[in-house]
Amino acid sequence: MSNLLSIKNLRVRFRTKSPFQAIIKKIEDPFIDAVRKVSLEIKQGETFTLVGESGSGKSTLALATAGLLNAEEGQIKFMNEDVTTMTSSQIMAYRKKISYIWQDSIGSLSPRMSVGSLITEAYKIHNLKDRDLKMEANRLLKLVGLPAQISERYPHQLSGGQARRVGVARAISLDPKLIIADEPTAGLDVSVQGEILNLLNKLRDDLGVSLFVITHNLNIVRHISDKTAVMYLGRFVEQGQTDDIFANPRHPYTLALLSANLTPYPEVSFENRIELTGEVPSLMDRPNGCEFHTRCPFSSEHCDDEFPPIHTFKSQQILTCHYPLNSN
Repeated sequence: MSNLLSIKNLRVRFRTKSPFQAIIKKIEDPFIDAVRKVSLEIKQGETFTLVGESGSGKSTLALATAGLLNAEEGQIKFMNEDVTTMTSSQIMAYRKKISYIWQDSIGSLSPRMSVGSLITEAYKIHNLKDRDLKMEANRLLKLVGLPAQISERYPHQLSGGQARRVGVARAISLDPKLIIADEPTAGLDVSVQGEILNLLNKLRDDLGVSLFVITHNLNIVRHISDKTAVMYLGRFVEQGQTDDIFANPRHPYTLALLSANLTPYPEVSFENRIELTGEVPSLMDRPNGCEFHTRCPFSSEHCDDEFPPIHTFKSQQILTCHYPLNSN
């Protein structure tokens, strides 16, 4: 099966000082790398999840994938088209094929628009005049399990779960090939989280859409994901099949995340649970060598000085570490 989305060596940078400040303070490189040399592949109908601590670059990567942030280096290919070289009109067409579910479900909805107007707004933006907006609103609400009457309500009249479903309805309005969901269960009760996850799984199966999910909740990763990438300081430290990563984490950071996770799966256990100490380093002052060595319980002097090599195991787990775990 060919790749729907392919990202190679992506780099996204943000300016920290204005050109004038950089000259005055003699700063040669007034930028930080929020995403650094990231590569991934997502196939049609597949769910790819991205995990990591806050500030690791997950949302930045997602925004760049959606064409909402410019990449400094690297390539994003979607259905064999290079997104990084598209013109503004081509980007507009690209955004019909890829949609976004925002983390703040209610805050992302305009308080001045009814639900019906919100979920059919994309038809107006893309000049699709042949659609009956009322019928489309009812169809989309039915797909996400909401009654037609919701169409007349405004965002402040919705519960958190209803607002999340409205966000999903808006995301599928143009029949996208890929949906990016940023923390799709954040702030929801556990029972409602399950409903949203089941809805996303159902839409993936019924519509053939691919999912790119960003989350802190490792339990939902195991529930919906085919592939997982673990991000630290803007880099992928490990990625592979989700089942393999949960069963056999090979990077110390991955093991630390899983060790800290409260899981409903008592059969899942690790030989050595670990606890991280210290703070996440600043992007403005990246550690030398392996960037995780300042918090890694297994680090040595070798890790302090030299950037780790890339390892690929038979299970297709890819990671950057001098001393992979469970490598025998």
